[in-house]
Amino acid sequence: MHVTQQSISRRTIAIVAALVGTVSLAIGAHAALNMRALDAAKAVSTEQNADRAKQPSRLALVIGNGHYPDANAPLTQSINDARALSAALRRNGFDVDMVEDASKDDMVRAIARLKSRITHDSVVMLFFGGYGVQAGRESYMIPVDATIWKESDVRRNGVSIESVLGMMKEQGARAKLAVVDASRRNPYERRFRTYSHGLAPIHAPDNALILSSASPGKLVDDARGEYSVLIAELLNNLDTQASAEAVFNKTRVAISRASEGEQVPTVSSSLLEEVRLGAGG
Repeated sequence: MHVTQQSISRRTIAIVAALVGTVSLAIGAHAALNMRALDAAKAVSTEQNADRAKQPSRLALVIGNGHYPDANAPLTQSINDARALSAALRRNGFDVDMVEDASKDDMVRAIARLKSRITHDSVVMLFFGGYGVQAGRESYMIPVDATIWKESDVRRNGVSIESVLGMMKEQGARAKLAVVDASRRNPYERRFRTYSHGLAPIHAPDNALILSSASPGKLVDDARGEYSVLIAELLNNLDTQASAEAVFNKTRVAISRASEGEQVPTVSSSLLEEVRLGAGG
């Protein structure tokens, strides 16, 4: 009887050992599969990060100013333009910083944020919609809190468009783009003894492209509609795979023809390479 129990006990131990071994093998195999899956996932993630690293950064600062205390009525189109353009640029892979009804401090801080993020492979766009004023042959974006009674106030309280483009150049941006919809009759002109209508020519630094809503010195009246004529037409062309220069020129031609020459946007280019605005450009 004792011998029989010993035999059973040994068989039991052998069976248990076999089962433990089988379970251990299964656990080991499962762990190995998990490790291989994890390694594969890491490899895919590394490849994706490498692909993203190869792509140039696409940054945009979008400013829409509509509520000026000195104006008779708000510029609703400027706000709508900023929101619609921001959404379109984000769909196309731009990292957008949008500011509405920006004070001078708001604009300065937004430009500083943009400056801190520009790298040598960056494609950078500035959009401004609102009131613009030229002073000393330079064009200034006007914040909503600007107090302007004479030309020197424009330089003191405004933000020079060319200074922002210059900052992009100093930071080494690969390409500098600007869309300026600010050739409106502003509420300050009656205060100046001498006054120049519209905006001054905006000089493009190296490898830059600029689209403004009217020819230098010309004014544009806001048409009826949700968006300004410039942005409505630009949005129609933005998602194509054409170059940015082709998109800007197509926008200029379409507006000029539709207005029978009453509004002729200006395109200024010093681009040295092809830049695309569409997704994956």
